[in-house]
Amino acid sequence: MKIMVEDIVGVLGIVPTPATADAHRWDTSNSINFEETEKMIKMVDAAGVEIIMANGTFGEGATLTRREHLDFTKCIVETNARSRPFFAGVTTMNTRDTIERGRELMDVGADGLFVGRPMWLSMDQKDIVRYYKDIAEALPGVPLVVYDNPIAFKAKISAEAYVALAEIPEIVAAKHVGGPTLEPDMIAVGNKMRILPLAPEWYPMAEKHPELAKACWTGGIACAPSPIVANSKAILSGNLELAKEITAKLKWAEAPMFPGGDLARFMDYSIQIGHIRFKAAGLIDPGPSRPPYIEVPAEYVPGAIECGQRWAQLEKEFGAQH
Repeated sequence: MKIMVEDIVGVLGIVPTPATADAHRWDTSNSINFEETEKMIKMVDAAGVEIIMANGTFGEGATLTRREHLDFTKCIVETNARSRPFFAGVTTMNTRDTIERGRELMDVGADGLFVGRPMWLSMDQKDIVRYYKDIAEALPGVPLVVYDNPIAFKAKISAEAYVALAEIPEIVAAKHVGGPTLEPDMIAVGNKMRILPLAPEWYPMAEKHPELAKACWTGGIACAPSPIVANSKAILSGNLELAKEITAKLKWAEAPMFPGGDLARFMDYSIQIGHIRFKAAGLIDPGPSRPPYIEVPAEYVPGAIECGQRWAQLEKEFGAQH
């Protein structure tokens, strides 16, 4: 399956990594709940999510062992059975390990790679471009989705760097954190790559730039796929009034997840908060979070639960429409 920029249309749903009951222990040898993973992927497929991605931040790419990462990817590949494109997440502490891990994930059947960058130090913009050029050179023809998270990776990808990245044929899209740089970054790259807004930010971009805003990403797909897919269908069919209504509901569902409305505070505990909201949404059993990201401030818990419960309400509402 050769994936091009024009194939990046609709929802790129990022899934969590369901955990076994003992996943919180340091001596757990296999923390992947494969049964729950299969259930989750079948659910996402059945809901009509266009593209699957895995092992970003709340997908715990940083807490899985190499073997677990590979086995989890295999499970998604086998369950998905190429019914839709699957980008396997790969983020390590250096370029060479990322390339080696990327080769392994492609060898077991991933359709492309969702690539973060090393987190030890912030990277210069020229180094960011070189990093992705190196990966593309090492893995020619492998479709790449750039992972742009300024908090996790200690730097925002600049518009100038995006222009350079858009010239790399392997790069088909970038998961964007949103905010004031979303529109200028989208305009800067044009149709050479997809700049992906978060699902609640898709409608405003689609209204202003329908030729550019053809896809979004979401971390809520395992909470409630139905409203997110409904939003995608509305936008792609040009029914922007309906998309506006659904978008308001998506924002309502996500709002309690951010402690005090602060993205930075959320990011410090996004893995733990994610497990709480997935469990509260009720579609999958995420299990416990993996070490070292175990603790979460007590005052953050009610918001995470409320977020999951709001997603459950939307899933009931929109799921009943199918």
